[in-house]
Amino acid sequence: MVATPEKLQHTHEHLPSQDRVAVLLMGYGEVESYEDFANYNEQALNLLTAKFAPVPTWIYPPLAKLLALFDRHEWGHTHHDFISPHNAIFEKQRAGIEHELQHKWGGGVQVFKAFNFCAPFLPNQVLAEIKNQGFSKILIYPLLVVDSIFTSGIAIEQVNNALVELADGEEHWVKAMRYIPSFYNEPGYIKLMAQLVEEKINADVAAAYLPSQIGIVLMNHGCPHKAKGFTSGIDESQALYELVRNELINRYPLISVGWLNHDTPLIEWTQPNATQAAQNLIQLGAKVIVFMPIGFATENHETLLDVHHIIHDLEKQHSDVDYLQMACVNDNPQFLDMAAEWANAHIAELMQAEEMVVNRELAITHHHHHH
Repeated sequence: MVATPEKLQHTHEHLPSQDRVAVLLMGYGEVESYEDFANYNEQALNLLTAKFAPVPTWIYPPLAKLLALFDRHEWGHTHHDFISPHNAIFEKQRAGIEHELQHKWGGGVQVFKAFNFCAPFLPNQVLAEIKNQGFSKILIYPLLVVDSIFTSGIAIEQVNNALVELADGEEHWVKAMRYIPSFYNEPGYIKLMAQLVEEKINADVAAAYLPSQIGIVLMNHGCPHKAKGFTSGIDESQALYELVRNELINRYPLISVGWLNHDTPLIEWTQPNATQAAQNLIQLGAKVIVFMPIGFATENHETLLDVHHIIHDLEKQHSDVDYLQMACVNDNPQFLDMAAEWANAHIAELMQAEEMVVNRELAITHHHHHH
């Protein structure tokens, strides 16, 4: 039997189950084969778009196929057979966070990755493996998007569906659970974002431009204003932007939020989008624009291709301005260290938690009648 990098998850049978915690690190996942576009899009439509777009469900399969044609054109022809680095980066994040956690807790803590849209790492597949390895305590940890309980909420939706699928017997196998919804207000993350921007400016543009001529677009994950009553992440993302801006504004006066929106018809998205944000800063005298994704922890086609298009279009309109595209935090060692640290308190709680006994037979099945 040959060990592969994807099989980094070993069993530790000698440890009692109460001292073992499975950390379920969740990201979107992105296609690595163009044949998977339609399936990917259909899952995204079902999980994301359905919560804010007035689209009937019967149209999802044909719409997913139509979108796949556009994706193939953009990734294949426009971008020379682009393959997203997202999944490989996410694996580095998983391994790095696991390394930090095992340094503190030992082999009883393992980090499993799950992708919302990509087999063979769909949440139901990964939770089946977690169950199979004898874990009964789980920390759910969405990592890709920093915004809210909206995108993190689809992770919970998938986990819940999987836990129903994987239930057997009267008593549920999950005995304790914790959840990290977002890290938008974590001081370490905020300071790291500002630090990365400053380092980039000092390395690449500080010698050529005055601080007041350096425009900074801090890019957030775009959010719909109306999402059928769901909290869509605007508040958390706006707070993240303001906290990072406050770290930089006294040195660099020209800063704007730039939302990376999906231009869906009939949907009102957060403004200004990244293009408008850059144009606004240019109007105020910016001679160089630095694009920094703060609302995404992991590189993906939005932070790469969408920002590339935005810069390309701006170059046509404002050829006298320079543009810099920065990377997501990805597997930055400081980030992996703090991401593990955010999990520590929850892991400690899980290890000490008394095992809960959940029996579906005990659910309240009668209805209250008010007279």
